[in-house]
Amino acid sequence: MSFPLHRYRRLRRSESLRTLVRETSLAPSHFIAPLFVVPGRGVRQPVPSMPGVDRVSAELAAQDAKALASLGVLSVILFGIPGHKDATGTSGADPEGPVCQTVRAIKAESPATVVMTDVCLCEYTDHGHCGALAGGTVDNDATLPLLAAQALAHAQAGADVVAPSDMMDGRVGAIREKLDGGGFRDVALLAYAAKYASGFYGPFREAAGSTPSFGDRRSYQMDPANVREGVKEILSDVEEGADLVMVKPALAYLDVVRAAKEATNVPVACYNVSGEYAMVKAAAANGWIDGKRVTLEILTSMRRAGADLILTYHAKEASEWLG
Repeated sequence: MSFPLHRYRRLRRSESLRTLVRETSLAPSHFIAPLFVVPGRGVRQPVPSMPGVDRVSAELAAQDAKALASLGVLSVILFGIPGHKDATGTSGADPEGPVCQTVRAIKAESPATVVMTDVCLCEYTDHGHCGALAGGTVDNDATLPLLAAQALAHAQAGADVVAPSDMMDGRVGAIREKLDGGGFRDVALLAYAAKYASGFYGPFREAAGSTPSFGDRRSYQMDPANVREGVKEILSDVEEGADLVMVKPALAYLDVVRAAKEATNVPVACYNVSGEYAMVKAAAANGWIDGKRVTLEILTSMRRAGADLILTYHAKEASEWLG
């Protein structure tokens, strides 16, 4: 009987051997933790569809950021839920709004934390769309100065990175110009460059109160069938000044993550979105899967596909497991 020359199981015999030859690493420093921030003090409101995720006021968000930093999670990204909404989302640029207050609080409580802010109007408009409306649709060009003003307010509050997620054409260039003109040349820009019109966003919209009051976002978010278009979007954002780019969602779009990695030389992030998180939590709660094992497997797959950074609601628990 002939035996194979190469016995691949030789390097799988023990955990030490498997660790020695492991091709993909996963560490807390790869995670960006999303935080939902609200007005007030002492507020902690659980999000029903996202077990373990809360809406929090600024001072509690700062405490959470410090706790994450102690686990090795170097960055958080802030999503604001304002006390006031209007047709053009003006509260998004309020220097006393929840995002700006939280930026300052985190910088005071945990100065080493890299603070990123989501730049979009959907949480701040009374209609739930990502920009100003004209004729029943989002007016791309009228939205750009509103996004730029929001980004500038976040930079003035002390944000290290601003992250436009609206998918308006030209918004990266408009924000970069506004930041540079305001003296914030060192504030980095993470573009949600390939953001798809996905069904995986439902729990986020509950958490952020950002469900559109009519229609959907398919006229500005990307068609899930397209990968070449995603690469075009990514390259355009880099040309306009993006320092980092992101693919959203992640799990069903790992081919896009790989294409992004191969197409550009800037850091690539992916967003392990709310629906992906909620599915794992629901299945684990029902005993259908091993939640810890599946979570780490999913996060590793994102790194294996090429993601340098992962925005994930699993950041805290995954870091505890890895620690």
